[in-house]
Formats: sequence, structure tokens, C-alpha cells
Amino acid sequence: MISDTLKQNKANAIAFYEMAYNGNPKKAVELYVGAEYIQHNPLVGDGTQPFIDYFNRMASEYPGKSIEFVRAIAEDDLVALHTHQIWPGNDQYVTMDFFRFDNNGKIVEHWDAMQQIPDTSANNNTMY
Repeated sequence: MISDTLKQNKANAIAFYEMAYNGNPKKAVELYVGAEYIQHNPLVGDGTQPFIDYFNRMASEYPGKSIEFVRAIAEDDLVALHTHQIWPGNDQYVTMDFFRFDNNGKIVEHWDAMQQIPDTSANNNTMY
């Protein structure tokens, strides 16, 4: 059975990512990020301001992108999100994001991997 803390961490990870992705990263940071923010994505600097700058730039350069949260898994102080993203030009991506939470329920670390969904596949399974 999943604890209330794990349920809340999952909900907060989704709310954080959705808010930032949809153009309000500053508010997402204010509501969901702890005293530090360690970033492992090589395209984004450490700390909150580089995160805010990155997502503001993405909102400006790629308006109309969308995200669907396919899975959310929580264990200990980690939440994993499996998403489907559609970008302008119908470029579609699978992402897997991992967030570490502090003892106050705030996000303090992030890892991710992203893969473009190909036009063809060697099997009949989706990437979800």
C-alpha cells in the first residue's frame, strides 16, 4: 500500500512538471522546490534560475507543445514520471524523469532521459 507521503510526492512531481512545462516555471519552483535544486540534465544548469530560464525559453520557442503523464511511480524519496510529449511539427517524445524529494516534501534533485518516438518499430508494442 502506498503511503500518504508517496501519494503527495507523486502529485507534487506531476504538478511541478506540468506547471513548468506549460509556461510557469517560476511558480512551479516557488511551490515545489526545496532549498537546493541539483540538475543532472546536461542542457540545464544547476539551481532554480537556470531551470526557470530553460522552461521559459522552451515555452517561447515551442508554443503549443503538450504533455501527458502516462505513469508515476514513487518509492522512498524518489518519484519517476513516464510522459508522452508532442511538440510542434508533431514531433513526439517519450520522457522519463526522476525527482528526489527532501524531508519537507520538496523537490531537490532531477534526472531525465528523452527519446523521440520513431515512425516505425521492430515490434507492435507502443513505447508506453
